[in-house]
Amino acid sequence: MQRHLLSLLLALVVASSMAQEHPTASGLPVNGTMQMPRFLQPGDRVAVISPCSATDSATVIGGCRTLADWGYQPVLGKHVLAEHHGFAGTADERAADLLWALRDTTVRAILCTRGGDGAVQLLSRVPLSAFTSHPKWLIGFSDVTALHSAAVSAGVMSIHGSMCHAISSMQGTDTVSQALRRLLAGKLPHYRVAHHELDQPGTATGMLVGGNLSVFCALAGSHVDFLNRPEPLILFIEDTGESMTKVDRLLHQLEIRGILGRLRGIIVGRFSDYRHPENGFDDMYYMLHYYLQHYAIPVAYAFPVGHARLNNFPMIEGATVRLTVGTDGTSLQFLSP
Repeated sequence: MQRHLLSLLLALVVASSMAQEHPTASGLPVNGTMQMPRFLQPGDRVAVISPCSATDSATVIGGCRTLADWGYQPVLGKHVLAEHHGFAGTADERAADLLWALRDTTVRAILCTRGGDGAVQLLSRVPLSAFTSHPKWLIGFSDVTALHSAAVSAGVMSIHGSMCHAISSMQGTDTVSQALRRLLAGKLPHYRVAHHELDQPGTATGMLVGGNLSVFCALAGSHVDFLNRPEPLILFIEDTGESMTKVDRLLHQLEIRGILGRLRGIIVGRFSDYRHPENGFDDMYYMLHYYLQHYAIPVAYAFPVGHARLNNFPMIEGATVRLTVGTDGTSLQFLSP
């Protein structure tokens, strides 16, 4: 079985390397500061790379099959199946794959195989100019949040969304995978979520940034910190395996940096695999509400984004959105540039 998988993987590599080139398309400027990469067309090439932890051939093959079913041509990074101390190759190897995918004018999107750890190691090896030379969609979540932060800092939108395992587990037919498929084809999302008892009502418009809380907080003050963007921000947060005590600490890091005080709105996604009760609170959401209720901004709880395959809908990092939180539920609309 393993030999069959590796043979199929090799076939995908060969087929991808023989694909015809497509003309270069520039990104669309948004308010003079952000670029929206071109949406995909049938036959477009999608680079599949592993910038974080090591993965397995079945995961890569499954993701490539779904991309092919959607009408795209997967092309594999040289080190997509490498392994080095638990990472998918050395930092230099993973950075080389990311730079290749960003600079190749025939590649129209980049799908990460998985998260885990290690994306931060690439940020000193990949200049921000690499994201802007040929703007394209970067897709992933979890540890890939570090790369989203770099892309948005460079002025290019990206997609916080499902990776290889998730899009292949149901052959790409589940609602989350189909939402990603529609987005890649150019249909901007408009999400409506049920009311949560802790929701703080209000309406706000701003630039959407966010993802894994512990990952982007670790970039504080750096040149790749998307919270340095001068635009009004709407922040979405999620995490997994982090204690309530640590999340408390990270939230207050945002407070003392002045970030919370200038946010237009907050979207609280899924927090999973944490121990509770802890820190005097029975639940993560109640702990967050204890602090966030003092900010006169809309806050939406239990938004379907995070480490849950069927509750991780794609979010466009760097896009302008309108967040409306009311007694009848939450609306998140991505506005056309």
